[in-house]
Amino acid sequence: MKYKKIVCVVIDSFGIGQATDAKEFDDAGADTFGHILEYRPNLKIENLYKLGLGNLHPNAVSNQSLGYALKMHEASCSKDTMTGHWEMMGIHTTKPFKTFTENGFPDELVQELERLTGHVFIGNKSASGTEILDELAMEEIQSNGKKLILYTSADSVLQICGHEEVTGLDELYRVCQIAREITLKPEYKVGRVIARPYVGDSVGHFTRTSNRHDYALSPSSETVLDVLKSHSLDVIGIGKIRDIFNGQGITKSIHSTSSHEGMLQTIEEMKKDFTGLLFTNLVDFDAKWGHRRNVSGYADELEDFDLLLGQLLGVMDSDTLLIITADHGNDPTYKGTDHTREQVLFIAYSPSDTESGKLDTSDTFAVIGATIADNFGVKMPEGTIGHSILEKLV
Repeated sequence: MKYKKIVCVVIDSFGIGQATDAKEFDDAGADTFGHILEYRPNLKIENLYKLGLGNLHPNAVSNQSLGYALKMHEASCSKDTMTGHWEMMGIHTTKPFKTFTENGFPDELVQELERLTGHVFIGNKSASGTEILDELAMEEIQSNGKKLILYTSADSVLQICGHEEVTGLDELYRVCQIAREITLKPEYKVGRVIARPYVGDSVGHFTRTSNRHDYALSPSSETVLDVLKSHSLDVIGIGKIRDIFNGQGITKSIHSTSSHEGMLQTIEEMKKDFTGLLFTNLVDFDAKWGHRRNVSGYADELEDFDLLLGQLLGVMDSDTLLIITADHGNDPTYKGTDHTREQVLFIAYSPSDTESGKLDTSDTFAVIGATIADNFGVKMPEGTIGHSILEKLV
């Protein structure tokens, strides 16, 4: 065991330039990092640059002095949060999950959902989560929660909005659990059912809350997380990690109300005595800024992350390896409101490093899981992909 602790932080949606197959996803020219830099050339992310991020993009500041950095391409046939995270831990997804972007969900699905829940569903289309609240939230409120908002996106998701004070969280969660059971059927099999609670009392003042809950599919096979857990190693998930893996392979889960809080939780958990993996997802980059095409907010969030990264680096032990990565892109300057097919960063650093530099590009995100498994001396699950670069981290 080279490192006692590995801390993997996912900057959700932080792409660093279009993938080689971006055209196949109608994402030619997408570049989350590059376009944020165009908007804010003096982006204050000194710690990320120090760790090598600047070596991964032609328009960035290249002044690496610590750690190792490389680009990763996604092997799986998607640009979704779930498939991205699953691939990090070894799963190669070759068949995309169902999407209902063009026409909404089939009448048969909606009718079954209404029969089993006792609610009427309005919307049923692909939409921005904030815009659909302005369009339909008053109708839900005026129905005293009898009506609920149903919508989707270009991703494989079924999302249901409910007002926290009208419908109530318990009822919203109950409805989403029923929706998850229905959408386990092959003809409806979406990757995630998402409960989207919100508050507010008038158009322009509705806001989604941090009580979101994702009902994901269980991973299609065992992941590195399962193997770590089976060897009595810690697997601590912060943010929506537990939801993404449907609890599979997780030994402890910590809820976050924001990416800022998620980083503070990561710093505090890292200080504790454990042996294994601390796995954090920072969702605000994606949910608050990428999907809403808010480049200023995304840039601000990156600068805040970098400040907290400095705090994390300051309390790291030599027996800890930090990995910083992303699960897909979500260019806040791009057309539409959905994820973008991009390359992502892989940054690795430990205070025990004696060298630093840029490494060869990986053709899969699974280099992360393979490196973690190699470090703890466990075998990758049968049928998974990935190659370790542990020996290059010196």
